[in-house]
Amino acid sequence: MSRARPPSPPRVITDPHGSHHRGYLLSTHADSPRQGRRGSGRRLPRRLVQLYVGLALYGASSALLVESGLGLEPWNVLHQGLAALTGLTIGVVSIFVGAAVLLLWIPLRQRPGLGTVSNVFVVGIAMDGTLALVPDAHSLAVRIPLLVAGIVLNGVATGLYISASFGPGPRDGLMTGLHRRTGRSVRLVRTVLEVAVVATGFALGGTVGIGTVLYAVAIGPLAQLFLRVFAVRPAPGGSTVVAAGQPERAILPG
Repeated sequence: MSRARPPSPPRVITDPHGSHHRGYLLSTHADSPRQGRRGSGRRLPRRLVQLYVGLALYGASSALLVESGLGLEPWNVLHQGLAALTGLTIGVVSIFVGAAVLLLWIPLRQRPGLGTVSNVFVVGIAMDGTLALVPDAHSLAVRIPLLVAGIVLNGVATGLYISASFGPGPRDGLMTGLHRRTGRSVRLVRTVLEVAVVATGFALGGTVGIGTVLYAVAIGPLAQLFLRVFAVRPAPGGSTVVAAGQPERAILPG
């Protein structure tokens, strides 16, 4: 009597954020390559929508943090400082920095995905577009809601973008590449990188404040929540799992 073949084990891909949050909702492969290809094809339109909506919202959320004037996420502190130095818009600086960071992938032997290349351009364009539309805020009664909205929207954007699974952003790819080449922990590499960019950006005139701290504290739980909300369902025969413990790789827009 023949025995039934057990189902293939789930493939777990961990996608942490720099705030060291734990336990992400992740999708898995189908029981066979053919099923996987069919399922992937059916999900492709949704994944593409999630990718580009997520990247656009990420840029918009960053613009709200800029308008609040209460502190930015680490890389945008650097972008804002460079914008003040060069006279370029923060979105254009973001694009140039993203492209420069992407070049650093070459010696690190990192492979970009569609999401990686799209990240370089879409986030910066969306940031500048939102800044052009949102009027300047002066009173705290307006700036505080802008800060809160920016952080929450950033969490939504992170969930959308990561769940699409089209590859890491340039800055997170740099982090994981350095982690592999140096053997240092992801947490240490990310901390060193982000301290360096914040310090450089602050010295150039970038905004560091309560918003920077609130972002660092809140973005982890928010990203975890919205990763669950926007997870792309697996094809029939696959399964969905939650990875417990500290994730070791990151694919966030940055």
